[in-house]
Amino acid sequence: MNISQLETLIMISKTMSFRKAGELLNLTQPAVSAQIKSLEDEFKTILIDRNQPVTLTDRGVVFLEHAERILEVVEELKQKLYDLNETPQGHIALGTTTSIAIQILPRVLSYFQDQFPLIKTSIQSMASSMIYQQVENGLIDVGIGYLIERNPNLSTSVLYYDSFELVVSPTHPLASQPHATIEALREIPLILLSPDTVGRKFVDDVFKKHQIVPHVVIELSSSEEVKRMVEINLGAAIISRLSVTSELRAGTLKMIHIPELEVSHPVGVIYKSGRYLNSAMQQFLSDLKGMPETNFTSSE
Repeated sequence: MNISQLETLIMISKTMSFRKAGELLNLTQPAVSAQIKSLEDEFKTILIDRNQPVTLTDRGVVFLEHAERILEVVEELKQKLYDLNETPQGHIALGTTTSIAIQILPRVLSYFQDQFPLIKTSIQSMASSMIYQQVENGLIDVGIGYLIERNPNLSTSVLYYDSFELVVSPTHPLASQPHATIEALREIPLILLSPDTVGRKFVDDVFKKHQIVPHVVIELSSSEEVKRMVEINLGAAIISRLSVTSELRAGTLKMIHIPELEVSHPVGVIYKSGRYLNSAMQQFLSDLKGMPETNFTSSE
């Protein structure tokens, strides 16, 4: 049974003629007859009394009622699918790091919710390395994090660039120096991110390259925790430049420029290649990729 056969039966019931039904459906009379015969064979019953005028049998009347209901459901489905294209809706599971969630997501999601209130978003915080794994395994729909690897199963798009900088309390001995050398990191107590984070792996590579054994006094899993420890002068830290924007503006932290740390790190959107994208995902990705970099890096 197919939709065309049901439409043909309904048209015959209205016109009481195989020929007229065929004309209205742009089908030949033999094609109309074949469709009805196929339905009757499949359901092992006679649906139409072919004497003139053509009428439905008792079984045909019952069949017609269900056929009309089926077509109503099909039309409703078509309309809902169309509406999804016109008014995106659905649910998006988003994974990102704590610092990115705090720094950029409020602005991005505020805009998105205003434009598309029928799209609901849930956010999970995790390390950038975990984002790749969660997206590939289908546990989250979209990730926003540092683009640290290439995976043929994943698609990525750069949104903006970040860097990792040395920050200290205003009362720290280095606070009065806008610049320092990498050698300054040999002796001072450091508060660093945990080893599974992108920032920590970058810092460890810098230390290894310059043969520095850091004096690590605290390791923490999020930039927010690190910033609070630095503000009370328990040590210096190397963390995302964008994550300390508000603290720098408020004067609770000072940034010390070290040339060896000034490397740009792409931050972008991560999603599974080849997967079906519902209207919510399509709209979210389209808007996210279309935003200028200042939407993410602006301090306001």
